[in-house]
Amino acid sequence: MASRRGNAKTGEQADKYSVLLPTYNERENLPLIVWLLVKYFGESGYNYEIIVIDDGSPDGTLQIAEQLQKIYGADKILLRPRAKKLGLGTAYIHGIKHASGNFIISMDADLSHHASTLPLKQKVGGYDLVSGTRYRGDGGVYGWDLRRKLISQGANFITQVLLRPGASDLTGSFRLYKTEVLEKLVEQCVSKGYVFQMEMIVRARQLGYTVGEVPISFVDRVYGESKLGGN
Repeated sequence: MASRRGNAKTGEQADKYSVLLPTYNERENLPLIVWLLVKYFGESGYNYEIIVIDDGSPDGTLQIAEQLQKIYGADKILLRPRAKKLGLGTAYIHGIKHASGNFIISMDADLSHHASTLPLKQKVGGYDLVSGTRYRGDGGVYGWDLRRKLISQGANFITQVLLRPGASDLTGSFRLYKTEVLEKLVEQCVSKGYVFQMEMIVRARQLGYTVGEVPISFVDRVYGESKLGGN
């Protein structure tokens, strides 16, 4: 992977961000999130690529992604689909294999996140991992019912008590990693589904990596259904 990235230079101009977008039935949201990402990275001057990992969506998400690739270019929109739904953790692992950036951003495709806060925080603090948090500072969650809040907050509470990870939001997927750090974390990973997000933070602390947090306002999806369940 190091040879593909070829980052012999140092400094901002050498940085490249690979955005991993796992999708399942996101045909309404995908054009909007891709447009927002292209707009942000274009205005910031950062080099980037958006890797869409569709898990056999029956609603035609992959066909929408193919149209977006024609609009923005195959160098910016990479399509790395899979035949069926295999889990969020494995989707990220699959995407990492195709990433050429020295930073990787993981995020949802449902418009709940916006990438703009993460690169700045990483550059200021030099963190190995920067995570968006809904449970610190002026962060928050909007549009969730009581059940979903209880699932998320309950999972975070139990993990805080049992594992003491040193981070306030372990179930969120909005994160920036140094690519070599994420590769090492994935080598240790045993989780396949949504617990993958929690394991990444815990293992990062175990391995001595620095973790920064950015308060975020999480807004529930407008289109489609959430994939988060009680299990």
